[in-house]
Amino acid sequence: MIALKKSGLPVASFHSVFGSLLGVKNVVAKLPRDVNPQYFPLQIRAAFPDVGSVFYFDNWPFISPILVVGSPATAYQATQDHSLPKYPALRNFFRPIAGEHDLVSMEGPLWKKWRGIFNPGFSASHLSSLVPQMVQEMVIFCNILQEKAEKQELIYMKDLTDNLTVDIIGSMVLDTRFSAQSSNNVMVSALRRQVPWLSFGTELNLWQRWHPIRPFVHWYNTRIMNQYVTKEVDARWAAIRSGNITVTEGRSVVDLALKNYMKTQSGLAAQTEELDKTFKSILIGQIKLFLFSGHDTTSTSVCYLFHILCQHPDTVERLREEHDDVLTSKVDDAPALLSQFPHLLNQLPLTFAVIKETLRLFPVASSTRFGTPELTITSETGARFPTDGCLVWSNPQAIQRDANYWPSPDSFIPERWLVPEKHRLYPVKGAYRPFEFGPRNCIGQELAVSEMKLILVMTIRRFDIRSCYEEWDTLHPTTGIKTVSNERAYMTISGGPSAKLPCRVDFAQKPSR
Repeated sequence: MIALKKSGLPVASFHSVFGSLLGVKNVVAKLPRDVNPQYFPLQIRAAFPDVGSVFYFDNWPFISPILVVGSPATAYQATQDHSLPKYPALRNFFRPIAGEHDLVSMEGPLWKKWRGIFNPGFSASHLSSLVPQMVQEMVIFCNILQEKAEKQELIYMKDLTDNLTVDIIGSMVLDTRFSAQSSNNVMVSALRRQVPWLSFGTELNLWQRWHPIRPFVHWYNTRIMNQYVTKEVDARWAAIRSGNITVTEGRSVVDLALKNYMKTQSGLAAQTEELDKTFKSILIGQIKLFLFSGHDTTSTSVCYLFHILCQHPDTVERLREEHDDVLTSKVDDAPALLSQFPHLLNQLPLTFAVIKETLRLFPVASSTRFGTPELTITSETGARFPTDGCLVWSNPQAIQRDANYWPSPDSFIPERWLVPEKHRLYPVKGAYRPFEFGPRNCIGQELAVSEMKLILVMTIRRFDIRSCYEEWDTLHPTTGIKTVSNERAYMTISGGPSAKLPCRVDFAQKPSR
């Protein structure tokens, strides 16, 4: 890192002994204690503007030197043009969920094989056929909101959206009803107990990194999850083999994976009671991975939709008008109408624009890759950044709030996604990357967007949902910093808006009829 600094490359607040630790510590000290690290690159750049959009910071010995690629062109080089391997610590993080093989950190032919197996289950055309199942869970969610509106309770929206999205992903992946919105489920409970104990193995807090209880917690919850998912997979496999569910009827992700398995076995699999052990082990691991990552991130995005819309009532009215125009003004007919004609979700340009603008302002994930000796990234200024041995961080938070690519980057402007190509608001190519680009993009992005469209369609004309941080702060007085860049609903390290987005729900003052 000293050599890189001497060569003139930007290194944030570099010290010859302590690297960037002291400077980064000062930046982090001005943020809430539970803030998500996704904010760090943008905050470091604000504190040390001379580093520009592409820079190093050195937290040795806790983690590899980090190269932030905070521009569309440099992110393209790391994730699309060369598609660097995923950072090894990701495997540590996902192992207690997925086991030894997870689709996030897999590489080479193994990743290609399993991505190919699961792609059909997450395609837009296939998901359209599953809209009726999503609507079924949305109706329950709306009933819960109605109950909260009647009782005038202060609620934690993240808890409600977590239950909704885990019910949806359970239906999509396993064709099973978790019913988390109405009761406790052993699989969901084990998954949620597991998440707080996940670790990259790079935490600065050494007690947190090597907590002695962690292995026992992981073992206990993994055992419960494996028993549950194994039972479901065995039941689906037995049903397919017996003809009770044909491979053309099964539409869940696990059904499609088993269908693919039967094809690759050239007919032998249909005569075998037991699945291949390796195939079954990896399949079960990926199902657990989908259940985890497929509900938490979408739940967070839904919370931010509600949060940002309560600050823009004019946009809410325009959304209601669009939904009336496309779905008729009979709000009660929306579930049946969407179940019968799911393509109507593709005729809501403002709704889609609101979703995209929310994901621009509040991206919930990023991409961490591992540099190689072969790749040197070239910035827009022509500077060349070696990646060997570095954590290469494509950070949407930094790119999507950069004034170099986005006019009024901190403002909510859905019109960015509705203007013609030559308009000044029209997005710069590659600057919008909440799901990343390239072969390793998010496999569940179509599902996430479909869920968000459905949620807006089924709630926005019925309810007025407002975040209530002032009320919550009065009820829970604390000292310390509570905002990030003046945003009270900053994303926390555990995922989701701070304090789980405290809200109140009212019936819409002018509901459509």
